Amino acid sequence: MARYGGGCLCGAVRYSAEAAPINERVCHCRLCQKVIGAAFNARVLFRIDDVTVEGPVAMVNTSPDLKRGFCAACGTTMFSRRDSAGIIGITTGSLDDPSLFKPQMHIWTASKQPWVQLDDGLPHYEGAPPPN
Repeated sequence: MARYGGGCLCGAVRYSAEAAPINERVCHCRLCQKVIGAAFNARVLFRIDDVTVEGPVAMVNTSPDLKRGFCAACGTTMFSRRDSAGIIGITTGSLDDPSLFKPQMHIWTASKQPWVQLDDGLPHYEGAPPPN
């Protein structure tokens, strides 16, 4: 099993997970685009209990049930968290080794940017993915 570790640009916040991810997805929703500051959010999903976070994390609610965590010093967005579901999505750009990311699908493609071409052979969904 891979060890997932990472943190913010300035090094004030570090996180790690040694569990298998629940899933690995690329989200193209407008909310993720705004929060990440890019065309999509590639993220690895874990159970909250499987991830350790250390350092000065600031939180913002971006929807009623979703909090985003970022470094209070440099602003790097590192995760999204749903406490009610017990899950945390780690941004792949904040991983020490982003090559660990193995995407399984694209979600919320109805709002993907028109210049993004989805030709990687992965399934894609205009909205939320089907239930597991």
